[in-house]
Parts: sequence; C-alpha cells; structure tokens
Amino acid sequence: MRISYDQKYDILYLKLGEAEKVICKDVDEDITVDIDAQGKLVGIEVLSASEHIDLSFLLPVEIKKEALR
Repeated sequence: MRISYDQKYDILYLKLGEAEKVICKDVDEDITVDIDAQGKLVGIEVLSASEHIDLSFLLPVEIKKEALR
C-alpha cells in the first residue's frame, strides 16, 4: 500500500494495488474508489481529506520492520 498526500490541494490517495485501467466510482462528493477489471479495489481518492480524516493518524507514515525469526 502506498499513501500519497498533496498538502496544497488537500488530496489523499491510498494506492492498494496495480492496474493498467481502472473504473472510478464515486462513493460521495469527495471520495472516489478505483476498481480494476477483476472488480478489485486498487485505490481510494479523498478530496478535502482533512475534513474527512484525522491526518495525524496517517501522516507522517512510519514503517517498522520486525526481526525475522
């Protein structure tokens, strides 16, 4: 998963997978989901993101790797 945030335009994009072509479906006025040809969710776009999501829980993103056992 990849999280992108454009602070200037307040747009959040969650990339969940890869697809050459997607179908965009509006969930509401500010939220659009991207679906691949097999019907799998590959992305979520949120306009006016700071109005819908507490970005402090998402950004900055920190990834912790645990030691392999």
